[in-house]
Amino acid sequence: MQVIKLKGKAVGAAVEILKKGGLIVYPTETLYGIGADATNSQAIKKLTEYKNRPFGKPYSIAVTDRKMAEDYVELNETASNLYKEFLPGPLTVISKGKHKVSTGVESEDGTLGIRIPDYKLVIEIVKKFGKPITSTSANASYKKRPYKISDILENISAKQKKLVDLIIDAGTLPHNEPSTVIDTTLDNPVTLRQGKIKLTDKNEVLTRSEENTENLAKEIWQKYEMHIGKRAIIFALQGKMGTGKTIFTKGLARAMGISELVTSPTFALENEYETGKKKLFHFDAWRLDKSTELRALGFENLIKNRSVVSIEWAERVADIIREFDDEAIIIWIKLEFGKKENERKISWGVTQ
Repeated sequence: MQVIKLKGKAVGAAVEILKKGGLIVYPTETLYGIGADATNSQAIKKLTEYKNRPFGKPYSIAVTDRKMAEDYVELNETASNLYKEFLPGPLTVISKGKHKVSTGVESEDGTLGIRIPDYKLVIEIVKKFGKPITSTSANASYKKRPYKISDILENISAKQKKLVDLIIDAGTLPHNEPSTVIDTTLDNPVTLRQGKIKLTDKNEVLTRSEENTENLAKEIWQKYEMHIGKRAIIFALQGKMGTGKTIFTKGLARAMGISELVTSPTFALENEYETGKKKLFHFDAWRLDKSTELRALGFENLIKNRSVVSIEWAERVADIIREFDDEAIIIWIKLEFGKKENERKISWGVTQ
């Protein structure tokens, strides 16, 4: 693994590694990304091994401009308008792919996410390389968001480190949100991840699978994990039976590095999961006769101890939760059924 500072030789060094099918860690306007030749199957396999994710989970790609994007995807009117208004910038636009990238980059449905970063280094690398590179965060799945190189190296294994050929170190990046992800292949565009660019006035995402719901939980967790140990962090989950409250909590647990099996605490009322010094307390308020019973379960002590708590059926104990608005960061999560069987509309807001 070679580590170089952000300077004139960085572009040339990165291109040489990419030509050989290697992996590069590079800075962007959002966070550190990891790049591979999006048309090289061996490079994509190497990237997938590094990310520790199932093969077939798609990757977005970085291109220089709209003209290059149209070599790899078909742009409809919705996508075209997004390109005009927001790109270059922290937005990933999903369109129908033309199948010119390696297997494993496009989704199983043949869609492909395109990024045109507002970051000179990335544009220069792609331009000199002449082909798109993957645009995915440099952290392994469910690890800390990488705003500095130590965020990466301290959270990956020795084996993963050996897979990285080059790191371009630009120091600590501003703590910007990751790119907003918009799927333009449907009748109506859908926000799959809310980042810095907000196309609506509220945080709302449509998930299409349990994995999507878990991934959204991870994204929301990463917005607030910096407060762990400083203030209590409460995820107040609201929604009907079957909307995915326990699935969401599974995503929180995974994002925190907890490997224990997360199950609904309907009968136990409260479950605890932990890894190292991190603990997640998981409540189910469905069987509570009175909201004040939440106190009897030790909720107040968890606030004082600055714990991380997930509460299903939070609407039943909302009055007690709101008593701690000044002491805790409370993320209110609303889960609703979508139009299709596996779809869930998930919205959230924060009091702190």
